[in-house]
Amino acid sequence: MQFYRPQTSPASIWGSSSAVASHCGRLKRGGTRFSYDPVISKLAWQAMRQLHPEAIAAIQSKALFSQAEEALLAKISSTSQPKLETFLELLSKHPHVFHSARTPKSLLVHWQLLKQYYLLEDQTVQPLPKGDQVLNFSDAEQMVDDVKLKDGRDEVLEHELMISDRHQKKEIRQLEQELPRWQVLVDNITGMSMPDFDNQTLAALRGRMVRYLMRSREITLGRATKDKPIDIDLSLEGPAWKISRKQGIIKLKNNGDFLIANEGRRPIYIDGRPVLSGSKWKLNNNSVVEIAGLRFVFLINLELITLIKAEAAKMTQQ
Repeated sequence: MQFYRPQTSPASIWGSSSAVASHCGRLKRGGTRFSYDPVISKLAWQAMRQLHPEAIAAIQSKALFSQAEEALLAKISSTSQPKLETFLELLSKHPHVFHSARTPKSLLVHWQLLKQYYLLEDQTVQPLPKGDQVLNFSDAEQMVDDVKLKDGRDEVLEHELMISDRHQKKEIRQLEQELPRWQVLVDNITGMSMPDFDNQTLAALRGRMVRYLMRSREITLGRATKDKPIDIDLSLEGPAWKISRKQGIIKLKNNGDFLIANEGRRPIYIDGRPVLSGSKWKLNNNSVVEIAGLRFVFLINLELITLIKAEAAKMTQQ
């Protein structure tokens, strides 16, 4: 699988988007109106002076990271497990580089974000083959011929395209049926294979960085703290500041079905379907679980679950 490593940080991408540029334009026009209207200007300055220091600190903490700040954060190794003391020392050594509102926790969160997007100095991504060109939206837009867009409808061409589309969908269905047979070959080439379940593992939650094993009928998942441990700590996978301390529960029923209950504030997406707070949903094998931007694949030990179902059937017959 080929990866493309962005040359700019996520902060610079967000900061240069058209939406942000449009928003900045509206702010500039509004600020100009406030400056030239003496009444509005006076009221605006009074409102800003009455802001609580905590509100000012919260606004300043959302400032985008500069390239110099990200360069210092990128020097921390991706294989290490830095603590808040590491970033506190970094702040004390470089007070002139970091924004005054930066805290060790905010540096840790941004470092995890850089690590997730392979932007640390010791992280490498396989480059694209030579000759391949990654087009952005403006380049692709220039390649579109406006004259062709204005041409009239060609019924013969549309009929041929409909037939071609029907054949392609048929081929896609055939490939989907052959996919399990090709999975073994793909795993051998990439070096990634399905986890080897033992006789104690009921299921596994596999992410990009870590894999969590479910060895009891009920487990909790969320963000672990010193005062409140949890079975599955999702912060090991990536940035988890948006995840609740107890985000949800995965439970195995007596009939062999897995259910996930959302007990956090944010929704959990199962195969693209949102599961709101207080709701439950059934987990199938290879279900995609997405929580606050972190994606996992839920894998079931089918052999062990089959045995559990058989034992449950025997108990009901007796």
